[in-house]
Amino acid sequence: MMNFDAEVSQLIGELHAPEPQRNGTLVRLVGMRLETRGLMAPLGACCEVVGQFGHRVEAEVVGFNDDTLYLMPFTEPNGIGPGARVSVLNHSSHVNLGPDLLGRIIDGRGQPLDGKPPPNCPDVLSLLGRPINPMERGPINQILDVGVKAINGVLTIGRGQRLGLVAGSGVGKSVLLGMMTRFTEADVVVIGLIGERGREVQAFIEETLGPVGLAKSVLVAAPANVSPVLRLKATHMTHVIAEYFRDQGKNVLMLVDSLTRVAHAQREIGLAVGEPPTAKGYPPSVFALLPNLIERAGVGRHGFGSITAIYTVLAEGDDANDPIVDIARASLDGQVMLSRKLADAAHYPAIDLNGSISRVMQNLLSPEDLKQSNRFRRLWSLYQQNQDLIQVGAYENGSNPELDQAIRLRQSMEMFLQQDMHTSMDVPSTRHELQTLMAG
Repeated sequence: MMNFDAEVSQLIGELHAPEPQRNGTLVRLVGMRLETRGLMAPLGACCEVVGQFGHRVEAEVVGFNDDTLYLMPFTEPNGIGPGARVSVLNHSSHVNLGPDLLGRIIDGRGQPLDGKPPPNCPDVLSLLGRPINPMERGPINQILDVGVKAINGVLTIGRGQRLGLVAGSGVGKSVLLGMMTRFTEADVVVIGLIGERGREVQAFIEETLGPVGLAKSVLVAAPANVSPVLRLKATHMTHVIAEYFRDQGKNVLMLVDSLTRVAHAQREIGLAVGEPPTAKGYPPSVFALLPNLIERAGVGRHGFGSITAIYTVLAEGDDANDPIVDIARASLDGQVMLSRKLADAAHYPAIDLNGSISRVMQNLLSPEDLKQSNRFRRLWSLYQQNQDLIQVGAYENGSNPELDQAIRLRQSMEMFLQQDMHTSMDVPSTRHELQTLMAG
């Protein structure tokens, strides 16, 4: 322990230490990366760049090299040239939060996008949140009714689980996400639309949420045309809002569309500051970011509140071994795989049971219900494995009693897995229908 004289000496040294320079000079622009010298600021600090003709651009510190800071602007750096003045606005990323966020649409910096005045948010929290000791988390022991038969019956998920919707483009991820948004019972819904098409924001509000759904929701939007820094900030904003309501004891449903676009944003930033590219051009920071984000969701301390997180994951080129799909599969508590083959056959939602799993399902169902669900999955998979033989007539009835049952129940199983996007099916009704099907 430091003695009194040492503490006094340290305090005097701090008082007489030279203050860091408050202004820097822009020296270089490479792509979307600004380089400045003469300024001391930590990672994550927000800076203002002022050009010679009064143009102002805000940027965030994303890296440094010796006395050179790397900045990433929030908007296009038009009007900014060599010698522009750079000053620090905030040394850390904090956000204002409060109940007034409910029913609002905001961007990654908390600014309103719905044309209304800024929300009154008295509480201030770090954008990066506070990690929870894993030994303090409550268990996932309550079934979450999402209103989708295929998930309620065969891929049952729990309150506080982290789930991925994995598929290629145009297979129905957004439609399934919308169904789960409308049908799931939650105190608060927090939605992050990250890196998607701008038209989807208004369509999601009008077609999916509606006035009633929006009243208990917070929507954070950062479409594909905004800076990667803002897309990343919007992702953190989505998580910290969900954490804020969870810590009030509420059960939160958090939807992020999509986790792949978040990885793309971090890839743009990482490559801009000189990180080496690895698998498919993703730098190492991407594979560190995604697990940290996912771990922010889940059950709160000692079961107090929960965040059930649903992330959409784009399998680029329908590649199930895409590196982002791999890291999501390893970090999440389960995944729902969507099949282009089923979608082409007008089978919606196009949930492919092969590859889909809920890792907490055994903790939620009774032994009898779990046995029925596993039996359904086995018969479905058994038919898939022998589909070619069956269709060409090479299989003889009676050769395999289990496969005979799979063939006999195939049409009923397909009907069970299909569902109209405007129709909800709760857990008790789903279990009853599944029992009836398997008994037949």
